[in-house]
Amino acid sequence: MISAIAIVTLIACGNRPTPDGYETSRPVPVEYVASGDTTINFENDMEGNLPKGFTQTATGAKQTNKWKIVNDKGNKVVMQGAKNEGDYYNLLVLDKPVYQNLIMSVKIKAVSGDEDQGGGTVWRYIDNNNYYIARYNPLECNFRFYKVVNGNRKQLKSVDCNIASGVWCTMMIEMDGSKISCSLNGKKLIETTDETFKAAGRVGLWTKADAQSYFDDLIIHSLK
Repeated sequence: MISAIAIVTLIACGNRPTPDGYETSRPVPVEYVASGDTTINFENDMEGNLPKGFTQTATGAKQTNKWKIVNDKGNKVVMQGAKNEGDYYNLLVLDKPVYQNLIMSVKIKAVSGDEDQGGGTVWRYIDNNNYYIARYNPLECNFRFYKVVNGNRKQLKSVDCNIASGVWCTMMIEMDGSKISCSLNGKKLIETTDETFKAAGRVGLWTKADAQSYFDDLIIHSLK
């Protein structure tokens, strides 16, 4: 007979999120830590393919990963094209370099989504269950900063914003030590501090559920 303590332990283990097993969930080698800046515009990637140097993964029970390069009026961009549901976070993570203190910007356009829309960036990414997120959502008309810890998302800040679907916007994140600021279209909307993730981590792109979105011009500047 299994004791009550053993049963509780088994249940706890069964509910504990685990990293996805990809390279992006392994410890960061010292040589991956950025010493300069990174600019990615996806123009050298092939349409229909995953962009080079990125890993697609997710937070949540397995559904569909569908990141790919598409043509947006003559310009190559990367699209999150899956129609997932619920608390499923679609992730596209840059394999290397990694950053600790940074200024990161990316252009984003919400294309469609009934349950969710828009998207954002992740940084100080340890694995697919542990990272920071900033995202905007045209359906909710808000811009939010979260942390995901052991697969659980916690909202840290939220502000109202009004960026419509089908319109390109620019998101910028600055993190220096524990200080964080998040901007949309050059306007700083969120300022706060958090010390959950202190070490250098990967960066990437994020959408939730069925939010189909375009991303372009990812620029990361290292702060010493």
